Amino acid sequence: MSTPVIEIEGVTKAFGGVVANHNVSMRVAKGGITGLIGPNGSGKTTLFNSIVGYHPIDSGSIRFEGQEISRLNVQTIARLGMLRTFQQTRVFAKMDCIRNVLISLPHRDSEWRDMFRRYPAELLERAERLLEFVGLYTKRNLVAGSLSFGQQRLLEFAMALMNEPKVLLLDEPTAGINPTLINGLVDRLKRANKDFGITLFVIEHNMRVIMNLADHIYCMSHGELLAEGPPEKIQDDQRVIDAYLGAH
Repeated sequence: MSTPVIEIEGVTKAFGGVVANHNVSMRVAKGGITGLIGPNGSGKTTLFNSIVGYHPIDSGSIRFEGQEISRLNVQTIARLGMLRTFQQTRVFAKMDCIRNVLISLPHRDSEWRDMFRRYPAELLERAERLLEFVGLYTKRNLVAGSLSFGQQRLLEFAMALMNEPKVLLLDEPTAGINPTLINGLVDRLKRANKDFGITLFVIEHNMRVIMNLADHIYCMSHGELLAEGPPEKIQDDQRVIDAYLGAH
């Protein structure tokens, strides 16, 4: 594996008596696409939440570009260049698509007022380019709530790209999307990785998607790391097959 941008060492996180992550160690390669799979309840989303600062870990270490971040808050980690999306979309349903992308950038209170009166031309142009990139340019003046769930996913992707992240964590990006849109989304994820140089760390249940998307895959089960390797190794790993079929 090439130089890691995220290094996870011996991470444990419990909620009361429930251990969600136990002694988990992973490396996310800089400039690559890393997959994270596992049955429901295996601790994947908890790990993502810990990486981006939504809750502190109980033990272990999380480093981003060599810097320890396990005690930093969400805003500080985002400013370092790491963002995440969620299983449910977080768009502003009553606001048009172009404004959704524009206001995804962090602003001070005075700037918010200015943004709604007049958008800087360079930001407007960038937002329009990103909407074109995700295939939503013709819908730029429609309110986000009028879009399909899959299109809202694409809009949320454009909102994340507007922040020019170094690393983007995606939690089940194809969940709930019409199958006709999935291939287009996967293609855009690959293009964002290649053209924009964004490292992707992706939780995904659709095995066909993750095997086609990721360079390296980790599999979790019951809060622990079960297996890791390139897609061709993971898809033939009997432990992974048993975890998904429930044969433990």
